[in-house]
Amino acid sequence: MAVYWCTEVIPLAVTSLIPVVFFPLLGVQTAKKVCLQYLNNTNMLFFGGLIVAISVERWNLHKRIALRVLLILGVKPALLMLGFMVVTAFLSMWISNTATTAMMVPIVQAVLDQMDSTEHDMTMMEQGTGQTNTVIELGEKSTSESTAVNVVNNEQVPDDPRSSEEKKMKKHICKGMTLCVCYAASIGGTATLTGTGPNVVLKGQMNQLYPNNNDIVNFASWFGFAFPNMILMLVLAWLWLQCSFMGLNFKKSWGFGTEKTTKEKAAYDVLKEEMRKLGPLSYAELNVLILFVLLVVLWFSRNPGFVKGWASWLFPGGEKYITDSVPAVFVALLLFILPAHKPWNQSKSDTEQTEDTKKQFLSAPLLDWNVVQRKMPWSIVLLLGGGFALADASASSGLSAWLGHQMTPLGSIPPWAIATVISLIIAVFTECTSNVATATLFLPVFSSMATSVKIHPLYVMLPGTLSASFAFMLPVATPPNAIVFSYGHIRVLDMVKTGIVMNLIGVCCITLAINTWGRPVFGLDTFPAWANTTTNQ
Repeated sequence: MAVYWCTEVIPLAVTSLIPVVFFPLLGVQTAKKVCLQYLNNTNMLFFGGLIVAISVERWNLHKRIALRVLLILGVKPALLMLGFMVVTAFLSMWISNTATTAMMVPIVQAVLDQMDSTEHDMTMMEQGTGQTNTVIELGEKSTSESTAVNVVNNEQVPDDPRSSEEKKMKKHICKGMTLCVCYAASIGGTATLTGTGPNVVLKGQMNQLYPNNNDIVNFASWFGFAFPNMILMLVLAWLWLQCSFMGLNFKKSWGFGTEKTTKEKAAYDVLKEEMRKLGPLSYAELNVLILFVLLVVLWFSRNPGFVKGWASWLFPGGEKYITDSVPAVFVALLLFILPAHKPWNQSKSDTEQTEDTKKQFLSAPLLDWNVVQRKMPWSIVLLLGGGFALADASASSGLSAWLGHQMTPLGSIPPWAIATVISLIIAVFTECTSNVATATLFLPVFSSMATSVKIHPLYVMLPGTLSASFAFMLPVATPPNAIVFSYGHIRVLDMVKTGIVMNLIGVCCITLAINTWGRPVFGLDTFPAWANTTTNQ
């Protein structure tokens, strides 16, 4: 399965189905037990989270948030890049990295084109605005459409009479602005438990390999550890991209002591125009926003750790019965029940007398199952399931214990060095394979190693999980990179050169995180009793 996942001879999701056939045939586990892993508690958490994310996309709420933040932060080059990165990272925490990137890159493209056309010829500003707005529609679009738009814009470049120095600077800014989106999407996904596949894999593997772990990895504990790490990485990535593509000229990039230039005003107008097109906040958007906030609050307050959560207060034995998947599926259910329009205003304009009177009170729900079927990444659900089945069989067959025994010599190396080496290895490996597949393959091995050398399993599993999302170097490493690359502003070499430093930034941030605030959050200083018990069994 590892070889098939790495080489993608057959689709990743199809490879994930192999345990259903071969574990029963080889007498490793019963088919009944294997199949239970494909839609277990962790997969249901991911599934519920994805449905809420789809509803946010369905009503364009993510676009409204993006434009609002960009308008607040302003359009000076450095602040504009910061705005794009903050918005992309925040949205990636809740909806898929791919969807976030697909929405953000056309906005970046439109703003850059508007700034370019304004600078190119001030007298043609109005005409340029019209052209840009007709050619570029800021909806979510396919990669091929995006490339087509880009070709139209690129064909106009040879006629540009500006000096080669200005053209070079403009090209650098284009590269920086587009790269910052895909990098921020990958970094942002690490901050929440449902933000990206590898995080969900860690949660599932912990439950499989250490059934008595007292729910150590939940939404609140993960956020407490990963969110500060995301902020740190985002700031360092922003500074690195500034250095690489714009130079740290504070007066020019940040606009200290300067007024808005004409092209900055034009870019601001583009954002304002797009915000105007969205109109006022609709009833459906408001409902989705309220449900989204409700879900986040329920996740955080279920079992915060330092006080009793609602699971214990409201339901007897709730901490044992209720997991993070319960609020996720509860809010997902509400999306199919609550109306998308105000029922009492639904038929005011309806003059048809023959219409059934019942229809006056009916409204379509916030989410339709056909939309979910179309947008749900079912392959990821199967991929997670296959990984959980593999981990479960590795533990019950004794393979994990055997692997751990082989790694006992590593006990002579300091734990922080083991964690750093693991981060580097995974960061390189994930450039060539799927992030989820990388985490699925390596996490059981790391857990075995941790129990054999008597260190906390999360001390090595956390760096492995976060590093699986650090696919910064190649266009094929992750879908956000591929989307950005398809726009034609950057070459593979640009991505590799910038990505190497991004990987090093990521590894340094993780090493810092697990050796500082990660220790109290997960109790990484001790070897827990639940890890020892599992090994003995």
